[in-house]
Amino acid sequence: MPIVTIQVTREGSGPGRSSVTPEEKAQLIAGVSQLLLDVLHKPVDATFVVIEEVELENWGWGGLPVPEYRKRAAS
Repeated sequence: MPIVTIQVTREGSGPGRSSVTPEEKAQLIAGVSQLLLDVLHKPVDATFVVIEEVELENWGWGGLPVPEYRKRAAS
């Protein structure tokens, strides 16, 4: 039984959003489950998908917290 963990930053997927919507999460779960069925022939009913939303300040990239990385990359 596959277990897939998807981590996303808690910043939403569009302006004014602070998290991924329930509809987007459902699409992620369905898409990952279908991909495992198509590629590895794992039954959808045996696939577990966990979505973790992480505060943006708890992510790092290039040796910097993501907000600082983005600020530097934009300038």
